[in-house]
Amino acid sequence: MMFAATIVLVGMNLRPIMASIGPILEMIQADTGVNDTSAGLLTTLPVFAMGLFALLGGLLQRTLGVERTVLYGLIALGAATFARLYFHEVSGLIVTALLGGIGIAVIQAVLPGMIKRDHGDKAGQLMALYTVGIMAGAMLSSSLVAPLSSMGDWPLSLAIWGVLAIMALIGWQKVTVDSSASGGAVGPGLPVSSGRAWYLMLFFGIGTSAYTLVLAWLPPFYVDLGWSSTASGLILAGLTLAQVIAAVGLSSVVDRFSDRRPVLYAILALIALGLVCLLLAPATLAVPALLLLGFGIGGLFPMSLIIVVDHLQKANQAGALMGFVQGGGYIIASLMPFVAGLLRGVFDDLAVAWVIMLIGILAQLAMVPMLSPKDSLSSDNWSLQR
Repeated sequence: MMFAATIVLVGMNLRPIMASIGPILEMIQADTGVNDTSAGLLTTLPVFAMGLFALLGGLLQRTLGVERTVLYGLIALGAATFARLYFHEVSGLIVTALLGGIGIAVIQAVLPGMIKRDHGDKAGQLMALYTVGIMAGAMLSSSLVAPLSSMGDWPLSLAIWGVLAIMALIGWQKVTVDSSASGGAVGPGLPVSSGRAWYLMLFFGIGTSAYTLVLAWLPPFYVDLGWSSTASGLILAGLTLAQVIAAVGLSSVVDRFSDRRPVLYAILALIALGLVCLLLAPATLAVPALLLLGFGIGGLFPMSLIIVVDHLQKANQAGALMGFVQGGGYIIASLMPFVAGLLRGVFDDLAVAWVIMLIGILAQLAMVPMLSPKDSLSSDNWSLQR
């Protein structure tokens, strides 16, 4: 029970450094002069760092061990968040975004390995709870950052989320006090020779692009439609609440589905319908859009991780495979906020970005049949085994 609660708490630290930007972006732009393209970097850079450093997951698992890696990741993430109180010019925001992304990356790369190693019989449920924490952190930060900014300076509203890192550090030390802090067992290198690993990485990257896109640009999209910063932040918070509900619901039923593909079809259909709402009538269909996108993205993120864990034969594969999938996937996903910022600067609208994302979701629907529950990856040569 303590481990599950700590996993949720660690997860809550993995999104506020990004989710707190969108609702007050107009305020940040007014005070710092940052343009749309540079604003996109505030989400793109941490996601890119998450991808680049996730590739080191296998190495970190072998050298430091999961316990120390998560500890150091939380320290880096907390330091980056608190630093925004003093370093809140454009360069400071970008540097802290990068440092925070590194902390997020190393945690996400190795934590699934610990879950698989120590709680294999409940891996699906714990992975879903872990994503509940991630989404809860995003919901709290996106809903409260604008009201907090109105009561004081916006840098404080960005930095205050570092408190979550302190809480997670205390919990993490308690649950790992009896764990070995040395390196883990020797595991395989990155599965660069496996076509299936590349397939999983592409699937994860496209799906995560939907999350990074709405995280960065949904609040500014509604501000452009005449909504207030607080109202647009509540739209993102409502979407994130729907994500939390979806992830909680998924955690209770996911292990009943040995074949994950029917669940994936339903989830992707919800996201597609949500994007259609944004294209057809974003103001009138705001609530249906946030519910569809929230339930869809809230289910897709944990399912994308769960199907990766399903492909593992041994726990010591987790760092390398999860690092590879998340590494390349987050690099792919980091492009979407940046591209959306460019498109907004050119067209003064985000409709083209929603269309591009809809095409990506349709591509994922075409990829689902290949995600067979009978497939796994051998750690010897990362070849597909049946």
